[in-house]
Amino acid sequence: MRGRAPSSGVLVVLTLLAVTLFATGVGPRPDGVAWDRLYDVFLYNLAYFPAAVVCCHAAARLPREKLAWRVLAASLVLNAVANGLRSWTAGPDGSGTSPLLVVDVLSLLAYLMLYVVMVVLIRARVPRFHPSMWLDGLIGALGTMAVGLAFLIGPYLDPAPGREAVPLVQLVLPGTDVLLFALLGAVGSILGVRLDRTLLLVMGALGAILVGDVVLTARTVRGTYVDGTWLELVWLTGIVFVALAAHHARPRPAPDPSVTGTRLGGRLLALPLVCVMASLVVLTTGWGGDLPQASAWLAIACVLAAVTRTGVTFREVRAFSEVQAQALTDELTGLPNRRALLQEAERVLRSATAREPAALLLLDLDGFKEVNDSLGHTAGDHLLHQIGPRLLPALAPGELLARLGGDEFAVLLPHATLDEAQARAERLRALLLLPFPVEDIRLHVGVSIGVATAPVPAASVQELLRCADVAMYAAKGAREGVHVYVPDPHGGSGDRLRTMEELRTALAGDELLVHLQPQVGFADGRVVGVEALVRWQHPVRGLLSPAELLPAAEQAGLLRPLTDTVLELALSAAELWWATEPVPVSVNLSAANVNDVDLPAKVTAALERHGLPAEALTLELVEDTLMADPERGRQVLGELRRRGVRTSIDDYGTGYSSLAYLRHLPADELKLDRSLTADVTGDPKAAAIVRHTVALAHDLGLRLVVEGVEDAAACAALGRLGCDIAQGYAISRPMPVADFLRWLEHPEHPLLDPGHSLLG
Repeated sequence: MRGRAPSSGVLVVLTLLAVTLFATGVGPRPDGVAWDRLYDVFLYNLAYFPAAVVCCHAAARLPREKLAWRVLAASLVLNAVANGLRSWTAGPDGSGTSPLLVVDVLSLLAYLMLYVVMVVLIRARVPRFHPSMWLDGLIGALGTMAVGLAFLIGPYLDPAPGREAVPLVQLVLPGTDVLLFALLGAVGSILGVRLDRTLLLVMGALGAILVGDVVLTARTVRGTYVDGTWLELVWLTGIVFVALAAHHARPRPAPDPSVTGTRLGGRLLALPLVCVMASLVVLTTGWGGDLPQASAWLAIACVLAAVTRTGVTFREVRAFSEVQAQALTDELTGLPNRRALLQEAERVLRSATAREPAALLLLDLDGFKEVNDSLGHTAGDHLLHQIGPRLLPALAPGELLARLGGDEFAVLLPHATLDEAQARAERLRALLLLPFPVEDIRLHVGVSIGVATAPVPAASVQELLRCADVAMYAAKGAREGVHVYVPDPHGGSGDRLRTMEELRTALAGDELLVHLQPQVGFADGRVVGVEALVRWQHPVRGLLSPAELLPAAEQAGLLRPLTDTVLELALSAAELWWATEPVPVSVNLSAANVNDVDLPAKVTAALERHGLPAEALTLELVEDTLMADPERGRQVLGELRRRGVRTSIDDYGTGYSSLAYLRHLPADELKLDRSLTADVTGDPKAAAIVRHTVALAHDLGLRLVVEGVEDAAACAALGRLGCDIAQGYAISRPMPVADFLRWLEHPEHPLLDPGHSLLG
């Protein structure tokens, strides 16, 4: 396409040169029949052909407008042929017999093609016509036709005193011009300010043709037309506009469906309004006068269409207002939604000052999930629906209560100091702690409220939301009900939202890594596995542990991509030792991963990418994770085991601890939580729990791994109780991959210390 642009530009220049050549004969031209023939038959029509070729180039560049430019090229050629035939057969003095039927048919066909051009160009810009667009086009067409019929054709329909009536055949061209005038009015009314440069140039070309035809008709009727005057240049100017339009035409983006929406802009309605005013002028001028009756009927039709358009406009305005209200209203509760809160907060913050601050309260219900889980979502919706009526009476005029989504609400206080906002939060919390009647049950729910103010410390709406969000999660974590945001002078890790956004960047980069903690067998002290524990090498805050990383990942919905990343990092590390030390690596799964039916295929593909067998990987999951969807969890774990991947139940003893699910669960080992092993050396009950858990695991064919083994004494006690595998600081702390590789060459831990007899 780019290679065609220069040739298109050259053709535009040729069009201008052809017009210039003909212009040399406007007015005085060289004497002789040959010169007349050269100017009228050849030079005059020469400009049409390069302009037609430019249109063909545009058709090749613009698939959606291809038909328009091809038809326009054909129209130019037909016009040139008709003009040439007319001039040639008329003879040097214009007295020859012209093949009127052939010439007029060609000319009429060329004009009709222009209508096709305009329709295609409009369709390329408007994907679907809204009723108001049809009415605007109809108003423009009727108004311009009324004016055209009244003032362009009307004077020639009835003979003036001392002048014969104009033959109808001579009114075909003016009639076609009136229709063309109506088409231009319709296009302008439909598109309004959406007229682009290409369309403006095409309409300019049609306007030039219209002016030329009107002047030609008037002079012909009066008998004052003279060949070879400036009037000939008017049509050629239109040809230049066509060439420029085709040259500048560029591919357009797909039509925007929003163009078909409510048309309320004043500039869009300007041209239809002008057409209505023109119709009123026609009616006023022609009342009792000599104007054609048809023009009066057209003007009346235009005014009636305008009245209909007014009704449609009122309906659209009302519908637009309703849609706008719906866009700012929460569907469930009828309260303002997040969008409405943001708009109002923007307005409030523009006038907030340090002396007259604004405040935002962010409320999150505690225990709402349990309501949904136990009573169903209908009950949860009923509860949420009661929040507005409960809190709104406690708000002053101008204060806004909005639902942000789920069980999260916000209260915007336009004029409230920090103390006033905190007091208001305590009052609202007290109201929410009162019981809610839901399905004949009196429900009690808690609420955590975060309080933040603007313009200090939050200078923007987003900052205000962020600060209130941080305070709300602090209130939830500390179970203190209401928490006021206080900026951390050290930029600490309490900034939950910033941590979430930074984590997204970390997942796309190389800031995440794994540390490895070995697992050894009690029987012989041999290294039998290693757990991969994620770490975040934060560019500012340093090395972050899973305790700081995982909550942000969960709240941001990033647990699945985080697990995928850790799996890749763990398998990349296992590649480094598997050939010499076949020690499997363990990776923790989240609930999102366990319920992903595509997980087995993903794991198999990851193992193949790293050239590792299935036994090189163990996948760990906490028992609570399985309870989210036990059937799907069993299905996914069963498929993993069929593919040879080992599975482990992590933190056993801290969750549901249902013996029934252990019977059907496709797992290879249990990992006993550190809370059950911490006092095993001094508490007989703790030792009894471990001993019976070991017996249960072995009877079910499972290995028992104990976490949190802190010292050699604990190692000895757990070994005597029959545990299979130890993991904890007594063996080794989690270490970087390079350090683990060195440790693996010469393992050092109490189970290999000949000074300790751990198995008794």
